[in-house]
Parts: sequence; structure tokens; C-alpha cells
Amino acid sequence: MITIDKAEIKAKKARLEACSDYLKKEFIGIDNIIDDVLDYLQVWYLMPDILTRPVIINLWGMTGVGKTDLVRKMVKFLEFQDRFTEVELNNSEKTGWVNTVTQILSQNGLHDEKPAIVLFDEIQRFNTLDPEGKPLQQTKYTDFWELLSDGRLSRKSKEDFDTFLFDFFSKKKSNARAKAKGEEVSESNGLSSWDAISLKSNLGLDMEISELVDLDEEQMIAMILEAKENKNIYEPVDHSKTLIIISGNLDEAFEMANQTSEADIDADIYHAFTKKITMVDIKNALAFKFRPEQVARFGNIHLIYNSLRRVDFERLIQKEINRIAEGMKKKVGITLEVGKAVNELIYRNGVFPVQGVRPVFSSIIDILEANLSKFMYAAIMASAPTIKVDYDREKQVIIADYGGKTVEVPYVGRIDKIRQSNLHDTVANISVHECGHAVAYMTLTGMAPLQLKSKVASSYAGGFTFPHQIHVTKKAMLDKIRIYLAGGIAEELVFGKENASVGRRNDREEATKIAVEFVRRYGFDDEFQSVWNLDLPSAEMKHSITDSKIEKLMVRMVSETKELLVGKMTFLKELSRALLSSGSMEAEEMVDIAKKFNLEVVVREEGYKHIVGYGKMLGSE
Repeated sequence: MITIDKAEIKAKKARLEACSDYLKKEFIGIDNIIDDVLDYLQVWYLMPDILTRPVIINLWGMTGVGKTDLVRKMVKFLEFQDRFTEVELNNSEKTGWVNTVTQILSQNGLHDEKPAIVLFDEIQRFNTLDPEGKPLQQTKYTDFWELLSDGRLSRKSKEDFDTFLFDFFSKKKSNARAKAKGEEVSESNGLSSWDAISLKSNLGLDMEISELVDLDEEQMIAMILEAKENKNIYEPVDHSKTLIIISGNLDEAFEMANQTSEADIDADIYHAFTKKITMVDIKNALAFKFRPEQVARFGNIHLIYNSLRRVDFERLIQKEINRIAEGMKKKVGITLEVGKAVNELIYRNGVFPVQGVRPVFSSIIDILEANLSKFMYAAIMASAPTIKVDYDREKQVIIADYGGKTVEVPYVGRIDKIRQSNLHDTVANISVHECGHAVAYMTLTGMAPLQLKSKVASSYAGGFTFPHQIHVTKKAMLDKIRIYLAGGIAEELVFGKENASVGRRNDREEATKIAVEFVRRYGFDDEFQSVWNLDLPSAEMKHSITDSKIEKLMVRMVSETKELLVGKMTFLKELSRALLSSGSMEAEEMVDIAKKFNLEVVVREEGYKHIVGYGKMLGSE
């Protein structure tokens, strides 16, 4: 029977609660993740002896949301640094002599059945399927799947000990021959420190490395021979007291993860989309990288990081400004006061929602700390008790007030500079293109897009129309084709066909993909009911047979889209002029303009999913 120390459990419980408070002060926007992680590891931390399998916790999210750092800070707070290791498995051959998880754990002194924490980070790089879904040959770290399965990993076989002895004596003979030739060799007849570490791990010894190194040859051989007769030494190591944390980025689940350079889409929109991601989405994404039986071994504890909200980024910026102010007060005795315009400057130029917090820290250094150093010396010399820093967006200067003196430093944010570089005529072209998408979207769905922009932070001019999630149906697919085509067609109608830009390229590619799926995959065309995208070696399908049908569908979609926009031409032009003037429009602004032209459009929040009323159609409402 397991002995339960109630006082120890109570103390550990209090430690977990303190850890929760600490982590929530350190991280912004992930309180729910912190609560879940500490809840799931509670039984491991409080009573590890009752576990029969390791606890496996999976952390999934885009880069920069605090997955790895959360684990590191938690480990440090719980004072588990000596029983913790980070492992990054990958399929590269350039990983040295270590090729098993057993070896990694042995190296770190964790292959001993005692409580430990192991973080397997960036697990997506250890994929066992290629992009086409074909199995990859794996020769390294295959015991990882054994660890996840039942928490047991092998030690050594009798042959391994024979190999150890063979290598030891071969090295000894080699040294003897070298010595006979007059070459300089080690005089030690015992174990090297490296051999001692290996022997300690293989035999599961409690001896110190220094004691093993001091063994003479006879003692070492006797110890190995005795171990070979001990059957327990061949039993797998039980890692049921190990907390296994798996962390990774899954682009297949976080479809927006590749939009790393996007600084203009509202962070709340990304947040709403990531909130829709479920454990089922994660398992589907894992199925693109791992075999079904391997996906099952990840278990069912999947914690999903949402991308940070606007308010989270704003809190982060303020927290860092407070940190800088506290440091200045403590080190030089000067009070720092920062105007809200500086916070806004940092947000505009530092927030790339998909990249998480790292770019924000970089921009705070660039915008505030670097410029603050210019004022610091003068303020100290003037014995100024306070430095007030603000930003004038119209004049594009950082303003510092100290000791009765005002200093202005010209400054344009790096991303602001890119936004300002887009020429008026270019933005006019983009505005009509994006408003073409928006008019088609509002007309066909009855909803206003979440966001509409024509001035974006990019080295090339571009815009976007951000949609909602729409349940995929036959009608929705056709509507989506029309919406994609509407941008280029709007340019033709407003500026003339000869002046239409090539900004339509990606739109047409996406529209064509949908048309192909419409015919070849989903059977929405009555003439083609087979799945034409299958690769059937026994009956190769000639895709050219469906090509003419797809081409006719695209031609029809172009004609219908043009007809739709011609009927909304005055609305299209007024919306385009408004977008050109402001560079950005929110849903409510689009609705106000639509009302002037008797178009009923509703505003739906981020994360809203547009779906047909199937329940009402079934008669269940």
C-alpha cells in the first residue's frame, strides 16, 4: 500500500496554486492554458506513485504564444530543473550518435523510474508521413512511440553488455600497442568518465560517477557479469512517473499560421478563428504528419493556444513599458511617463498577430528604449526628476520633456513608413479591387466582411477583404468563386478592361481550385459523379475529360459576377472612394454605405460561422 503524507500533499497543492499566480503574472492572454496544464499535471505532482502510465499533455499553437517558455518557467517554479530535459526530435541524419529517446533520457539522468518532466518540442518536425501521405523510413527515436504507448523503455540486452566489454578491451589492446610503439597513451586501467556514465545508466546503479571511475578492471568486469545474471536489469524502465509534454505548431490546423508578414488584419479576427479550432481539428492535422496508430498515442489532452487578442497585445506593451519605467526609477532615480500615442505607435509597428509576442519586444526596443537612451544622459545632467515621452503622429516626431526642456526626435515607424509609401493611384486600384470582392460578398451572403483594407504594411501594394467562416455547400462554393472573381472584374468595369491589373492572379487560382473540387471531388455537376482526383493505378482517369466542364463553369461564373457588379455599380464606386480615402473600413462603415443603396447587410462578429438553417428545413424547430 502507498503511504500518503497529507502534510506533503497539502504543501505541494499550495505550491501549485502559487505557481498558477506566478505564471498568470508572467504571461498574458493564456490564463485558461495555465489552469488546464496545472489541473492535468496535478495528480503527477501530488501523488506520482499512484500512476500506472505517464501523463501526456499536448500544447498546440502558432509561434510566439508562449508554449516552450510556459513549460520552462513552470519547471523552474516547481524546482524541477534537475529532473527536466527538452528534446527536439527530427528526421535529420545530422544528430550525432544519439538515436533513441532512451539514450537522451539516460544522458540526462532521467532513465530511472523517478518523477521527471520531459518536453518534446517542435514535434511537427518528427513527421512520419511525407506531404503526399506516404510513410517515411524512420531509423531514429522510434522508441518515442513506445514511451507514449505504455511508458516503458528498454535498458540493455545481454549482447549490449558483451559489446561494452568488447569495446573496453579493444581500447585497452589498442593502447597497449600504441604504448609499445612509444606513443603517449593514458595510464588508466579503469573506466573513462564517458564509459562510467554509460555503465551507470545501463546497470541502473546508484553509485556516483567518481566511484565508478575508481573501479579497477576486475571490479568492473565482476559488476557486469553479476548484472548479466540479474534478470531485473533487462526489464524495461517504467516511466509512469514521467510528465510528458508535447509541443508543436500545426499549420494544417492553424491555417492562418503562414500569414507571418501580415500586420494589418485585426488581432481579434485571428483570435476568433483560432477559438474555433477543436481537438478534432488537431487530430485531423496530426493525421497529415503521423500514422493513425501514432496519432492515437498522443492521447486526448490537447490544449490549444488561441492567438492573442488586441487587448492582450496592448496589455503586453503596457507591461513592458512599466518594466522599463521601474528599471529607470530603480537605477537612476528618474520617473518615466509614457503617453498613449507611444503605445499606439508600438502596436501599429510591432504587432504581427501570427508571430506572437517576439516582434513586439523588438519594436519596444526600437521605438522606446533606443530613443530613451538619447534623453537619459541629458536628463541626468539636468537633475530632472521626470522624463515624459510622447509621439506626435502628424508631425512624426517622438517628444521628450525633462527639466523644463522639450526635445523632438524625428521618427517614422518601420511599418508606418511602408504603409505611407503606397502611391495614391496604386491604392485607388487596390480599393476598387477589394471593394469588388466586398460588394459580391455582401450581395451573396448578406453579411459585411470583417475588415476591408487597401493600405497595408507590405513592400508591395496590396489589400484584403477578410471573410467569415462559411459552411461549405454547393451554393457556397459557387458564391465563393464569384467573390474571388469580383476583384478583377470590378477593375475592368471601373477602369476599363485594358487597365485591369494582374492583382487578380491569386484570386483566379483559388477560384479555379474550387471549380475543380466542385466537379472532380464533390460531384456537384450532374454529368460527373466519379471522384476524378483519385490516383487509381488500376484505372487511370483522364482529367482532360472534365477540363472542358470546369472551363465552362468558370466562364459562366465570370459572366454572372460581371452582371452582379454592373447592377451594383454606383454602390461599388462609392464604397471604393470611401476605402481610398481611409485605407481601411470596418463592417459597420460598409453597412452604412450599403443602406444608401437599399442593400440589407448585417454585421456578424469574429468567429461567426455562416450556415444554412438545416434544423428549420428538417422541421425540428
